[in-house]
Amino acid sequence: MKASQFFVSTLKEAPADAEIVSHKLMMRAGLIKRLGAGIYNYMPMGLRVIRKVEGIIREEMNRAGAIELLMPVVQPAELWQETGRFDKMGPELLRVKDRHERDFIIQPTSEEVVTDIARQELRSYKQLPKNFYHIQTKFRDERRPRFGIMRGREFTMKDAYSFDRDVEAAGRSYDAMFKAYIAIFDRMGLQYRAVAADTGAIGGDRSHEFQVIADTGEDAIIYCPNSEYAANIELAEALPLLAERAAPTLPLEKTSTPGTATCADVARLLGLPLQRTVKTLVLATDEFDEAGKVAKSTVWLLMVRGDHELNEVKASKVEGLKGGFRFATLAEIDTHFGCKPGYLGPIGMKQPVKVVVDRTVARMSDFVCGANDEDYHYTGVNWGRDLPEPDVVADLRNVVEGDPSPDGKGLLAIQRGIEVGHVFYLGTKYSKAMNATYLDEKGKPQFMEMGCYGIGVTRLLGAAIEQNHDERGIIWPDAMAPFRIVICPIGMDRSEAVRAEAERLYQSLQALGVDVLLDDRGERPGAMFADWELVGVPHRIVISDRGLKEGKLEYQGRRDAQATPVAQAEVDAFLKDKLLA
Repeated sequence: MKASQFFVSTLKEAPADAEIVSHKLMMRAGLIKRLGAGIYNYMPMGLRVIRKVEGIIREEMNRAGAIELLMPVVQPAELWQETGRFDKMGPELLRVKDRHERDFIIQPTSEEVVTDIARQELRSYKQLPKNFYHIQTKFRDERRPRFGIMRGREFTMKDAYSFDRDVEAAGRSYDAMFKAYIAIFDRMGLQYRAVAADTGAIGGDRSHEFQVIADTGEDAIIYCPNSEYAANIELAEALPLLAERAAPTLPLEKTSTPGTATCADVARLLGLPLQRTVKTLVLATDEFDEAGKVAKSTVWLLMVRGDHELNEVKASKVEGLKGGFRFATLAEIDTHFGCKPGYLGPIGMKQPVKVVVDRTVARMSDFVCGANDEDYHYTGVNWGRDLPEPDVVADLRNVVEGDPSPDGKGLLAIQRGIEVGHVFYLGTKYSKAMNATYLDEKGKPQFMEMGCYGIGVTRLLGAAIEQNHDERGIIWPDAMAPFRIVICPIGMDRSEAVRAEAERLYQSLQALGVDVLLDDRGERPGAMFADWELVGVPHRIVISDRGLKEGKLEYQGRRDAQATPVAQAEVDAFLKDKLLA
């Protein structure tokens, strides 16, 4: 490709609404143009990157035995009503009506449609396993779209869906996709981690996220440097930090703590470590009658150590809270505790509540908690002596740096990541809801075991840039770059020797199958170099009259601090080694 025939549209400054590095650089490099909130045009330079990403994904998905099809963006609501997700997904699901007032949705994902295909087409055990995938536009009506394509409303995703006879076979399909994802992200040249993850609203049992490592990532990745343990913060297991509960050494005392509504304030006033305090959170669960009205509410008191934070995903796995919970209202808190938040505790409640404590709290002694009396806390609190043993002991908290690894092989560390892929084992969640069955060897119908596997195609661009950039612009990994190498001829319009060598080298690289760009725009050297450093082309070769007279060209990798002189007679072999090794 020659630059004069392409569309190059770079900016010196990013638009004011660009918030993070990838958003700013994609706008400045002319990869995207904003059309509306969370909706972008992908310009020619950006589309080239997307096609590179899609090409790698297709090759590895096909190699793993997946079969490509294409499902529509607009889907009938009836399929989503079968699984209950038409109502459950809430406002993120964009609902539309056609001219006949029939309900449709703009797809955020395609479990329902692919299950409908499977229940019509896969009738016998002899047709299994099957794995269908497509690369298609998705839409999720984000409340607050931001960060460019990282949290947009319209995006491109590769989603795949496996169908198997039984759990064991589904596990093999899951493992095949896990292996394919490793190959995909390895080929893209990204630093990433595969971490155990919660299945979330999509359902299922087994789940891993693929996280691109970046300091600006929204997700916290927990890992052990001495082992292969890795999980996102929602799932990472927090072991108890005390080996056993010590015997009481202090009397229970109601202590004046005026104006101290936080554990940090209490610890500071009493001159105690924050680790001696206990934080309380009040939740509520509701039971509904046939008319959909609340028939009964149950109040729960959750307790974590003062320096820890409640993990709501873990809380949602506690028996009794699995069906969904909310934070209690002020009226409910007053009814059960007779006190405003900030001074609540498990001693002297007005009405009984369910008490759930974190593993570490269950082993604490002589701790401090609220006294259910404004401006007062209890000190010297001990389980069994001052209050009953808790109703439930569970892992309730987020892990913190330095916690023991659950595999016993060291201490946990935390780094930031950007989720770009996710694999789920779904089981029969969707096949049962939609009656997707096959006939086994005995002719009996069985529900298909399913898995689903997603990669954020357009999100990968933002993640790669967040991980690979400097003050000059983007630094694309070779496999993702819009062009592998740019030829920058200085004074091409004035020097026949420069023009001839530029054209010769351009044709030579094309013949090798290298994705090469020849900048024939006649720009000044500084402007030309700045453009391609901003765009992030990984390799650059500079041709000048002065260099040719010395029999040399200049090569510079995008990460290189200085250019490297290369003999003109050896430049073809040099670049072939660099680009095709």
